[in-house]
Amino acid sequence: MSEYFKNIATSASTIATGMGITLKHFLNAFNRKGDAGIDDVDYFRQVDGLVTLQYPREAVPTPLRGRYRLHNAIDDCIGCGQCVRACPVNCIEIETIKVMPEDLAACGKTSGGQQKKFWVPVFDIDTAKCMTCGMCTNVCPTECLVHTPVSDFSEFDRQNLLYHFGNLSRIEADAKRRKATEAQAKAQAEKERKAAEAKAAQAEGPAGEQ
Repeated sequence: MSEYFKNIATSASTIATGMGITLKHFLNAFNRKGDAGIDDVDYFRQVDGLVTLQYPREAVPTPLRGRYRLHNAIDDCIGCGQCVRACPVNCIEIETIKVMPEDLAACGKTSGGQQKKFWVPVFDIDTAKCMTCGMCTNVCPTECLVHTPVSDFSEFDRQNLLYHFGNLSRIEADAKRRKATEAQAKAQAEKERKAAEAKAAQAEGPAGEQ
């Protein structure tokens, strides 16, 4: 019987404590909490008050080192694929096409002066899968892949969370692929021709000696 009344007392005490906290916040809501950002030293020293933000006019500030939506500065991308290998969830997809010697000037250089040797027609990031670990940005040699401060990018359609950063249109990419394939086939044919000539010369050697 004592346990029964003890539980009732505990319940009443718990409810009273919860209601007291609610009443305290209700009374403090007449004040407006300060505007200090989360990186501000006074953020946790602000007076208690109304903290509801009038979204989207107001937004929670993001930390300077926060990892949020990925962005690729494709003009600095060299198509090395290190980000693809580093990504633990396979949210990055890359396709590269080798640049022909005569197209090096057209392909250009990175902002750091490094000559780009690959076209990157496909550089897709599936943001819905990204876990914002930052591993891809850490291994990027040209620092073209970065996390931005954009933390709110909800979409109604999942396809809108697939970001495309390629530097060639589909028609341009097809033309570059054909050119690269033809150059590769030509180089392979030349290699086979030289190998056949070398083999023929080697076969003629012993016959000429006789």
